[in-house]
Amino acid sequence: MKNTEIRELPTKELVEMIEEQKSKMYNLRATHAISKIEQTHLLKSTKRLIARLKTELTKRQAHDQLQNS
Repeated sequence: MKNTEIRELPTKELVEMIEEQKSKMYNLRATHAISKIEQTHLLKSTKRLIARLKTELTKRQAHDQLQNS
């Protein structure tokens, strides 16, 4: 998912997506610990997607705080 697509998401959907990706990351790590997964790049890409989603959420929260002050 590209940053432009992330910016277009509503905040509620952004929070839901973060939770989904965290769950996916947990499952990938557990699977990788038990038996090596073939697509190890999924660990890195999922981790980066979570970071991008959290960054956008933080930007929105900071922007909302500035407007409320």
